[in-house]
Amino acid sequence: MTVELASSLQILRPYSNILAFYDGRIAGLRMFSPEPNWLDDGAFTLGCCSFAVVEGDEALVYDTHMSIPHARLIRRTLEAQGVTRMRVVLSHWHPDHIAGNAVFADCEIIANTLTAAAMVDNRERLENDTPPIKPVIMPTTTFETEITLRVGGTVVELRHLDIHSHDETVLLLPQSGVLLAGDTLEDTVTYVTQPKRLAIHLQDLARMESWAFTRILPNHGSVAMIEAGGYERNFIVATRLYIQKLLRLAAEPALAELSLADFAADSLASGGVSYFDAYEQVHRHNVEAVLAVR
Repeated sequence: MTVELASSLQILRPYSNILAFYDGRIAGLRMFSPEPNWLDDGAFTLGCCSFAVVEGDEALVYDTHMSIPHARLIRRTLEAQGVTRMRVVLSHWHPDHIAGNAVFADCEIIANTLTAAAMVDNRERLENDTPPIKPVIMPTTTFETEITLRVGGTVVELRHLDIHSHDETVLLLPQSGVLLAGDTLEDTVTYVTQPKRLAIHLQDLARMESWAFTRILPNHGSVAMIEAGGYERNFIVATRLYIQKLLRLAAEPALAELSLADFAADSLASGGVSYFDAYEQVHRHNVEAVLAVR
């Protein structure tokens, strides 16, 4: 069954100054087409969430979601709450995070330099994908590794990480101990897009783990966990255990035959993630991507 884009979007408030815009993980529903496409088979099936840090008449939007209608609803919601100044931060260049940029084209759009470069390099792909993102609205402000912003009195630290994609930007709110994690962490498992960089991903997971925070809000996770305030730090442990096991595939080919539930048994036992059956297909993709690396 196909439904109208953004018709099932849920607006949550996990913290007094954070809104979460969640859609997906609805069995039997598709949004764009019954045919294979990145929106339904990735973002919507796995569940996708964008966030906004809000204080007074200011908002910092973290990713513009998977479609223009989603982005419009985000903007209308913020305006209805009295927000008159909006800025956007892009977590990375993948389509389900930048698809709604056009709705915020009159705002400052912030990204790290690697994200800006990746959007240029992949513009043709993005504009001709299914569904297409056209036009691709580029960042207006870039930074290298870290930058600190304020939303009213709320401090927001933008930090670059090389996890999932080489160009990830996460948001750390040191006053409340909350990390908005983008796609660096996913429940049930990380989606491998750059298999040759898995060792680097592990290094940056360790760097993330050294930071001071208590709760994690990912872009792809359980709506119940996000609404309740996010995941605990063992989310990082679960992700590390899974990546470490992926790196054993070449030497232990029998691991490739395991289902996600069996392969990720240690991750699931850590309590940091929970099993969601749609990630079986993600896991199969991950195994094939890792084994294809020579």
